[in-house]
Amino acid sequence: MNIVHDLRRAAEGYCFEDLVVGMSASFAKTVTEADILLFSGVCGDTNPLHLNQVYAETTRFKGRISQGMLSAGFISAVIGTRLPGPGSIYVSQNLQFIAPVRPGDTVTALVTVAELVPERNRVVLRTRCTVGDQIVINGEAVVLVPSRHHHSV
Repeated sequence: MNIVHDLRRAAEGYCFEDLVVGMSASFAKTVTEADILLFSGVCGDTNPLHLNQVYAETTRFKGRISQGMLSAGFISAVIGTRLPGPGSIYVSQNLQFIAPVRPGDTVTALVTVAELVPERNRVVLRTRCTVGDQIVINGEAVVLVPSRHHHSV
């Protein structure tokens, strides 16, 4: 496939039959002050570790860090928009938070097809977020993917 076809396919979403073990997609975003504040407002996580520099300096992190679930949301962005893409439904996700993300860090979420479960139209995905070469989140997701034969989940 050529790159234009690949990008068009990703924008439309992959059907289960199009997926192959080893396929991957990513999304990168620099975490801003606004992202942290807006995420706090949306989810209600007002932990001073995320919002109060004076407090955060007294912790083991020696400064403010972003909410872990904000970075985990970038995994959801990949799954919902790139791989498998539109039409896919999250079934489960496990996460290991390995290192902090600080305001100004660029987080890259990478999703890789690890296993296909044809009898259930499910795909097991390796999920990982990094800042530079540092892994900040590691995990695994299970996603229900539409079939070409029944373009619904």
